[in-house]
Amino acid sequence: MSPDRSQSPPDATGTPDRRPLIAFTWLWVGAPLAYGLYELVRKATQLFTG
Repeated sequence: MSPDRSQSPPDATGTPDRRPLIAFTWLWVGAPLAYGLYELVRKATQLFTG
């Protein structure tokens, strides 16, 4: 039987660890999204409360 590569740990395959890159891209997209949602709620509150 040949070993199944999909169940091997990420370090055993020899590929670089991409967790820092993934965290950076989440921040790259998530920070402006969170700011936009904050501004949306703030302006909607101003609109409906006078």
